[in-house]
Amino acid sequence: MPQHTYILFYKPFQVLSQFSEEGDKKTLAHFFPNIEKNIYPVGRLDYDSEGLLLLTNDKKINHQLLDPKQAHQRTYYVQVEGTPTPESLIQLAQGVSISINGAIHKTSPAKASLIPEPQHLPERNPPIRFRKNIPTAWIALTLTEGKNRQVRKMTAAVGFPTLRLIRYSIGQMEIGKMNSGDAIALDQTQLALLFQKTKA
Repeated sequence: MPQHTYILFYKPFQVLSQFSEEGDKKTLAHFFPNIEKNIYPVGRLDYDSEGLLLLTNDKKINHQLLDPKQAHQRTYYVQVEGTPTPESLIQLAQGVSISINGAIHKTSPAKASLIPEPQHLPERNPPIRFRKNIPTAWIALTLTEGKNRQVRKMTAAVGFPTLRLIRYSIGQMEIGKMNSGDAIALDQTQLALLFQKTKA
C-alpha cells in the first residue's frame, strides 16, 4: 500500500494556498521547496487569511473534509471592526444572505460567539492598522461549509467587517502552540482529530 503523508501547516498572512507561482506572491513552495509533487493542500485559505491548512497526497481526505454532506466543522477566530451585538451573533448562527459568484446564497447554520482577544496567537506581519476611535472585537465562528470568502462576507452582512481571519481548528485539531509558518507531520491519532466535531 502506498504511504500517505499528512502535514498540518499554519499558513501565514499573504501566502497563496498553492505551489504554483503567481506574480511575486509567496506560495506554499516558499515553505516546502522539496516536497513531493503529489502533495497538495486540501481546500484553501485566502491570501489574506491565516491558519490551519492540511497538505496530503491522500485523495480520500478531500472528499471527507470538503464534501458539504459531511457537515465537517472548521472554526475561525475573526477580529472584526466594531463590537457585535447579540442580535448580530444570532444572525450569523442562523444564516445570512451573501453573494457567491453573483448569486444569493443563504449560509448554513453556524456557531457564533464573542471571545476574549486570543493571547496565544502570533502577531500578524504586517499588523492590523490600529484606529484609536474604532473598537475591535473577536468572534469564534464554526462553519460546516466553505464558500469563497464566506467568513468575510458573513461578518460584513451583519455590519462588522473582518480585519483579521484565522482558521483556528479543523474538527478538533487546533493551532495550539503553533506559530505562523510552522508545519507538523500528523500521526494517525492526530489525523483522527480532524474528523471529530468541535466541542459545544
